[in-house]
Amino acid sequence: MPSTPPPPLPCDDPIGLQSFAVLLRAMNAEFNRIAQEFAQAQGLHLTDVQALIAVLDADRDQEAGPMTPGRLGARMNLTSGAVTACLDRLEKTGHIRRVRAADDRRVVHVHYAKAGREAARAYFRPLAQSTDAARARFSPDELHTVVRFLSEMNDQLSRIRS
Repeated sequence: MPSTPPPPLPCDDPIGLQSFAVLLRAMNAEFNRIAQEFAQAQGLHLTDVQALIAVLDADRDQEAGPMTPGRLGARMNLTSGAVTACLDRLEKTGHIRRVRAADDRRVVHVHYAKAGREAARAYFRPLAQSTDAARARFSPDELHTVVRFLSEMNDQLSRIRS
């Protein structure tokens, strides 16, 4: 018995699935463009920028602790050789520093270096200003809803990782 295709998604529904998909794709494309431009300006690969983001997020996550090369490879689905090459580039350009763990010298922690943080902060300042300008157009209640939506999206996306 042939299955019938689902009805087309209405294009004119501003809160419908298709509208969300279009808006999320457009925002993702802009973030990717900005990240690619930063990578080029810093002499890095886009993968390096993604690694920097993972290191930055890990530095802020008290529960998970500092990023390690192994965790970075697992998070980004990279081989140990690719992680090493990426970290070498990031260290050479002053974006990260590798530190041996005090309690186990075999463990290496990866941290965002001060110079790298300053370069990123300067480059991404216009993005931060744009984000702040957009936030200013919403009430606190609306912003709480946006945060809930983005948190739920991140949770859902993390569940479909292979």
